[in-house]
Amino acid sequence: MKKLILFLFSSILLFAAQPKFLMPEEAFKPSAKVNEKMQIEATVEIAKDIYLYVNALKLNIKEGSGIAVKSIDAPKSVEHHDEQVYLESPKFVVHLKKEPNAAGVKKIEFELSYQGCSEQGLCYEPETKVYEFDVDTSKLEGGEALAKIENKTESKTEVKEEKKELSESDSIAYTIKHSSLGLVLLTFLGFGLLLSLTPCVFPMIPIISGIIISQGEGLTTKRAFMLSVVYVLAMAVAYTIAGVLAGLFGSNLQAALQTPWVIYSFSAVFVALALSMFGFYELKLPDSFVAKISSNHHSSRGGYIGVAIMGFLSALIVGPCVAAPLAGALVYIGQTGDAFLGGMALFSMSIGMGFPLILVGVSAGKFMPKPGAWMTMISAVFGVMMLGVAIWMLERVVESYVIMLLYSMLGIGFGLYLGAFVNEAHIFRKSAGMIIFIYSTLLFIGVMGGSSSMTKPLEFLKPTVTTASAVEKSSHPKFQKVTTIKELDELLSANKGKKIMLDFSAQWCAVCKELDEKTFSNEAVKAKMSEFVLIQADVTQNTQEQKELSKKYGVFGPPVIIFFDKNLEVIKSKTIVGFIPPDEFLKHLDK
Repeated sequence: MKKLILFLFSSILLFAAQPKFLMPEEAFKPSAKVNEKMQIEATVEIAKDIYLYVNALKLNIKEGSGIAVKSIDAPKSVEHHDEQVYLESPKFVVHLKKEPNAAGVKKIEFELSYQGCSEQGLCYEPETKVYEFDVDTSKLEGGEALAKIENKTESKTEVKEEKKELSESDSIAYTIKHSSLGLVLLTFLGFGLLLSLTPCVFPMIPIISGIIISQGEGLTTKRAFMLSVVYVLAMAVAYTIAGVLAGLFGSNLQAALQTPWVIYSFSAVFVALALSMFGFYELKLPDSFVAKISSNHHSSRGGYIGVAIMGFLSALIVGPCVAAPLAGALVYIGQTGDAFLGGMALFSMSIGMGFPLILVGVSAGKFMPKPGAWMTMISAVFGVMMLGVAIWMLERVVESYVIMLLYSMLGIGFGLYLGAFVNEAHIFRKSAGMIIFIYSTLLFIGVMGGSSSMTKPLEFLKPTVTTASAVEKSSHPKFQKVTTIKELDELLSANKGKKIMLDFSAQWCAVCKELDEKTFSNEAVKAKMSEFVLIQADVTQNTQEQKELSKKYGVFGPPVIIFFDKNLEVIKSKTIVGFIPPDEFLKHLDK
């Protein structure tokens, strides 16, 4: 099994690295020489589709030679992916000066440091080249002290970056870049704990609970803890790998796994798990294989491997969530190519997200009922929860009325199982069963009446209001949908001079739905949003054109909200990643 998992990981990495990248010596060709005026002329020739970071270029003279840098003439840089870079081969002229008492010809060591990336998504490691020159000090001006090397273009960039307001994700990327490893890990652990309270993690609660309960008799608290830890670690590894790949190659692995056939397959897995908990059959390894493992005293390994696989797949398929911390880590990886530090941050965040799952798993193991009727009841409850997760997953690829019908059928069956109409049933079971049965029946009636609201299934019975004000109040904000860069550019050009809001969304994105239902449906928010031209980038299908659209605006996954000024420039400080409550959204719009 380990070899199989290793092979799958290797295949993913090899597949992602299909574009042919230049070797460092082909991408960058540095050179330096001294001219007749005793000035150093340095350049870094860059290949096609290669660019250099301004803040990574350093031109130094090793101390102790009696000669220092007076000033540097540098070409103008440009902004590219929110960084100051050189898109063409830059040429520098380094003006020298001598220290007092320096005379004659001096031997100096000149260091040229640089770092750059390929437009195809690969960032190269920093390089430093050392050159030795003989410099005639009689042709140099004197100086009282060593001058500090100043690249004018770079210093302007630094000032600009200090003054420029950053979006939340960019601020997090800046924190990773300039903080110690310990602080970064602690910060992202805290982010993970906060994210554990969002829809990113909720669907995994019945999964880990069901896994623990399905272990049956003889389950100890220690084993429940170990199973929970294995599940969370596998989940963390999945998030880390997917995040690093997204940062390095600009391809969202989680989004790629939201295709209908993957969703149907994984939903079927939960149906199979649910049926096993109902007692239709027992999911286990072949007896011959179990006997072989038992003879080697590793009988528990099969269970741990299964839990690890479920944790890994759950992270990729059940919870494809993008929030500001995740986006910040991906921005950092994409800009610097430092997959190690970015990956460590993502792993720490995933562990934070998994803490509540460990508590849930241990609790499920600690309060396991003794064998008997209660055990059968508990298994059935978690079987229903598994079916609920299966239906929830289908929301991404199935019409809303079908989902509502499936929930109603599940609820009606569960209500009858609890004993809604059984006189001998316990009062608690009977009451719970009756409530679930009534609500599920209302859902069924709502489906038949054309309703699609889980909270207001009988809304179709209300009399139709025809006044314009009532229609306006009941409707959601109207977005103009785009799926390609061309469609978006046309809309932007047609609305130049207006305030524009661009919402990246997808049908499989749980947080996007929460944003629609809780924030965009708020009356005060809708009134404020009427001041904007509303555009929605639909990236549900994850096609190549949709990937290019996301990549253009640095979006690693929905939901992301981007604002444009009247000159069609992105207002970076206003970019929103993940869910935002209505009151905070209103404050954000007023900034």
